[in-house]
Amino acid sequence: MKKLLSMAFFLSILFTGFTFTACDETEVEDVTTVQLEVFGPSPALRGGELRFIGQNMDKVTAVILPDNVEVNTFVSKSQGEFIIAIPQNVLPGKVTLKTPDGDITSKTPLTFLEPISIESFAPATVKAGDKLTINGDYLNLIAQVIFSDNVVVDSADFVSQSRSKIEVIVPLEARSGKVVVSNGAEMPALVYSATEMQAKLPTITSISPNPVKPGAAIEINGTDLDLVGGLHFADDISVSAFTLNTAKTQITVTVPEDAKEGKLKLITYSVVVIESSTDLLLVGPAATSIEPAPVKNGEDLTINGTNLDLVIGVSFTGGVDGTIKSKTATKLVVTVPMEAKEGAATLNTNSGKTASTSAISLVKPVISGFTPASLMAGGDITVSGTDLDLIRKVTFPGDLSVEVNPTSATSFTVTVPAASVGSAALVMTTSNGTTVSTTEALTVEAANKPVATAVTPSVLKPGAMLTIEGTKLHLVESVYFGAVKATSFGTRSATMIEVQVPATVASGKQAAKLITFAGDEVMTPEFTIAGTDPITADTKMVMDFETRSASDWHAPDWDNWGGSYDAAKAKADGYLTLVSRPGWWVVGCNHPDPNGGWPSVDPGKYVLKVDIKTTQPIKITGDYEFIFKFGGEDVKSKLMVVGEYIVTPSNDWATITIPIDGVLSNPTKNGGDFGIVLNYSDDGTDFAGLCFDNIRFDPK
Repeated sequence: MKKLLSMAFFLSILFTGFTFTACDETEVEDVTTVQLEVFGPSPALRGGELRFIGQNMDKVTAVILPDNVEVNTFVSKSQGEFIIAIPQNVLPGKVTLKTPDGDITSKTPLTFLEPISIESFAPATVKAGDKLTINGDYLNLIAQVIFSDNVVVDSADFVSQSRSKIEVIVPLEARSGKVVVSNGAEMPALVYSATEMQAKLPTITSISPNPVKPGAAIEINGTDLDLVGGLHFADDISVSAFTLNTAKTQITVTVPEDAKEGKLKLITYSVVVIESSTDLLLVGPAATSIEPAPVKNGEDLTINGTNLDLVIGVSFTGGVDGTIKSKTATKLVVTVPMEAKEGAATLNTNSGKTASTSAISLVKPVISGFTPASLMAGGDITVSGTDLDLIRKVTFPGDLSVEVNPTSATSFTVTVPAASVGSAALVMTTSNGTTVSTTEALTVEAANKPVATAVTPSVLKPGAMLTIEGTKLHLVESVYFGAVKATSFGTRSATMIEVQVPATVASGKQAAKLITFAGDEVMTPEFTIAGTDPITADTKMVMDFETRSASDWHAPDWDNWGGSYDAAKAKADGYLTLVSRPGWWVVGCNHPDPNGGWPSVDPGKYVLKVDIKTTQPIKITGDYEFIFKFGGEDVKSKLMVVGEYIVTPSNDWATITIPIDGVLSNPTKNGGDFGIVLNYSDDGTDFAGLCFDNIRFDPK
């Protein structure tokens, strides 16, 4: 039957007085008028749908069907097609389209099959899985029964089918809505029921227990619960595993540990949501007592109560979390953080339920005394007492502090700062910020040796003047930079020494050593000596841009992967100058060196050195690191940083020295990726003007 209907349909595809003209590849016909190309199905079904395909179909204002039946409402309409519903009183005959350009009349008539009809269906309200009976005429032509939301049952799955009746099992996914029958054709005839079928839905009558403890089971009582495919707890926490009793009136489900209080939702197979009328309430923990009181930071606190096995975290006053060591429903043991302060602790659960303990009191250190009671700055004092291992800082006369970390609870020794002077009680600060003070004052006399408090500038080159500030600097006889003794000075006084950095001082971060007339040694704060270290016979050169050429594949114009520097200028200069921000590679290669291989050294005996220069200070706007790659292994550096800038002294060349022991393989690899990479997390730092030269290994 389908083949005969399809043949009849295509035989009916005759066009109105329009013809098609073939076009070549460069010619496109501009059609602005309505053109009907095909309509169908024909034969059609009264009460079904009729589809018209062509061009500018959206301009059609009405369709005149035999015998003079006007249809001016459309099921759908677009430029390429429109669909109308066929009235029951239509007769066979030609079809006329009303358009702004005039009427278009088909050359072939619209014909009709004997009308498929739905007269009734029963029951009006049906449960998924039950049988639905559809009564009508010519139902033997039906290939599909379609329920709301396009849930389809094919004729092969009908319970029975005759001209006047179809029996079908309602699918689990079926929703309430009109019942549709289809003949299954390519342009199917669809007939809708006059009334909607009501799909039965489950109901919730009660939930017990309520409240419930997370992790325990609840029973959901109701009707037609076999229609439920899943459950949602509040916050859309989904559960698909549950059991159903044989009467289909009770679901048993385990409440998730992270379930939240709120409405419970049943999700049917037809994806209809049934919400409980009452909230599901949850049991939370409760703390009834704590011990010991007081408790010491770093030691264990026992919390007694109920439902404590629900606790996943304990937050102490001060915004710090303790470490849970053990828990049962009635007892919770947690280590008190060193930073915790006095006050109630909060018990947290997966469900969001919380509980508070009573106020927690903490052990404080007790200082019984210290010796000696008076001394010269730079000397040691010994503090005695109890619970002194809680102390993290001691503040001396002159408001100078020293960080401590005592290993004994009863005593510790600390050195008085060299700049401390005067008489005052000692103030001890604990790990949680609490302070305790001595009852007796410590008297500190000024030391008979110099104290260096500051050096300027923080970065300088050999030959430049370093200014050392402090106290009793008039006692200094000599100044050493490493093993090199300074010989040229500027101003020398009790509070300042100006000393010229010898030309032979190695570059890098260091401190100067001050030697007094009495032979005492004092170190200054650190500073950085910048300048280029010499290339020696012991130097193992990795990349010297001055000696590379295109013939050996490692010239700047060959390895400029990132395109972040001017290759022609780099080749002429003999070093790289960035003109833009690199995306990743600055310079690099992944093939062997044709001059005999990259140098291989023992990282325990060598360091990496790189010459850099800034043409102007580079403002740092976020995190970054430059990576020097050797055989695929990384040596990372932030280069030379002063404050918020990458800068070299006087914007001139300087050598940075980077340890490689424990960083690179021993010996270092001489195959794989080599070069410079920029890794960054910000998107603003402009590295233009940064220069690189002489990537090399030098003996320590």
